[in-house]
Amino acid sequence: MALPDPPPPTRGPIRVAPSRRRLLDADGQPVLIQGDAAWSLIANTTLEEAKRYIDDRRRKGFNALIVNLIEYLFANDAPRNRAGDEPFSTPGDFRTPNEPYFEHAERVLEHASDAGLLVLLAPTYLGYPDPSYPGYRGRNEGWYDEILANGPAGCRAWGDYLGRRFGRFGNLIWVIGGDRNPDQALPALEAVAGALRAAGITNPMTASVFPGSSPVDVYPGQTWMDLNATYTYDIVHRSLLHDWARDPIYPFFLLESTYENEHDASLLQLRRQAYWSVLCGGNGHCMGNKPIWMFGEGWESALSEPGSIAMAQFGAFFRGLAWHRLEPDVQRRVLIAGLGEERGLDRATAAMSTDGRLAVVYTPTRRPLSIDAGALTGPSLNVEWFDPATGRRASGGTLTARGLCMLTPPFEEDAALVLTTLGSPQTSDEW
Repeated sequence: MALPDPPPPTRGPIRVAPSRRRLLDADGQPVLIQGDAAWSLIANTTLEEAKRYIDDRRRKGFNALIVNLIEYLFANDAPRNRAGDEPFSTPGDFRTPNEPYFEHAERVLEHASDAGLLVLLAPTYLGYPDPSYPGYRGRNEGWYDEILANGPAGCRAWGDYLGRRFGRFGNLIWVIGGDRNPDQALPALEAVAGALRAAGITNPMTASVFPGSSPVDVYPGQTWMDLNATYTYDIVHRSLLHDWARDPIYPFFLLESTYENEHDASLLQLRRQAYWSVLCGGNGHCMGNKPIWMFGEGWESALSEPGSIAMAQFGAFFRGLAWHRLEPDVQRRVLIAGLGEERGLDRATAAMSTDGRLAVVYTPTRRPLSIDAGALTGPSLNVEWFDPATGRRASGGTLTARGLCMLTPPFEEDAALVLTTLGSPQTSDEW
């Protein structure tokens, strides 16, 4: 299957749009996150291996990576990197960063920057509170105990070092914590984030928390967080819509849900959570693949597994539309019937631009969809179907923008329906 052309490189620094719904690049253009989990990239690859991985992801349209700056468990000789360099001269002491380790990290980040990829960089990964990952059960996954031992003072020194050492990278989004709520570590983590800001870091910040929790809830009263991150293994579309409806508004994206080759995930599950992430109001999502995320045995042969091919199609599909103008159709103005179960994996989602000139509907299963064409701006609408599994497109003809109609996808599995006003004039760019 031919891959779509990758998008232009993403130019940092990234900032939040005035509407607080979207992220903008250095040119003021909206950023759709097509991310990949690369947690152990710095610790578990050589520089040449890291470059091969980054270049492959760039060819497939990925523009963001989730990376642990310091790995605790999931590497060949954690926390050492492949060259045997410890992250700290005194193990676990955040006041003693070991320059050879961070020189390697800098080279990896430089290549990602040169390739136009954002890096969601986690410098304080906490690890699950009840470690149970297959093959590693009962072993601490992250730095929670060390963060407590370093305390706010040691973590403030760590944040100051990070700000000075990596402040020049405009392609970073800082991710505080990881896979766990902060609990007793909250003051220390706040000290890291505060020190980054004090060092002049203006890059966006978010956090990774325990699945089903939300960063804006578990870091109460914070002033450093710009970006919310949805993380759930529950009903993904409901969690996304909950984050869309938050007051105050935070731009958000799907940081993590089911990975390829884990949790018995189907390829359909990987696709539907991606399409939900945009049509429920988010700014895209990050996929994951085992063994790629830990760079374990066989990771290079996994680079072309079906998940990443589908994500290449996902990115090209939405970037070909004014996706940033879409708002979830929570009032059911466009999609009237055929939504599927509200609590189910078959849930269809719809979104429409505020000017009524574009609507997109995604259905995880093949079934008739009842559409109110009159909800869109007329007089006529172009109808097009897109196959998320293959990237195929099929014309559905034209419709008069009036009344109800029943449309059925021409594909066997999931499908995206695109309705656009014929002859739509160019509108001004307001994010």
